[in-house]
Amino acid sequence: MKYMPKPKINSRSLLDEHPYLRQTLDLIADKWVVAVLYVLSHSTKRYGELQREIGNISQRMLTRTLRDLERNGLIERKVYPVVPPMVEYSLTPLGLTLNRVLKSMCDWSTENFQQVEIARDEYDKVNPPI
Repeated sequence: MKYMPKPKINSRSLLDEHPYLRQTLDLIADKWVVAVLYVLSHSTKRYGELQREIGNISQRMLTRTLRDLERNGLIERKVYPVVPPMVEYSLTPLGLTLNRVLKSMCDWSTENFQQVEIARDEYDKVNPPI
């Protein structure tokens, strides 16, 4: 019997069709990123203000998150030449464009999350947790 190769099936995924989508999701799919962007959406903040307003974030995690956001061009860090050093963080114009998307997500959650909780309760009644 002669070998017949199988026809190739188009196996491109959504993420293949939109090459930057995976990177964008990696960029914002972190609760600390969203929290920092949310706090900065209201005004420029100093490091201590960010830490207080976000709450429950370690110094290490906040520093890492701020560095990542700065590296990605979403926030800017301004250092003032005073003693002790003073540093402020604010959204860049690019960060402001992402902030509009996150605000839409926040609005959606305010308007719809009660329905999510109802759906969870109904699902759990039929499918009790193991």
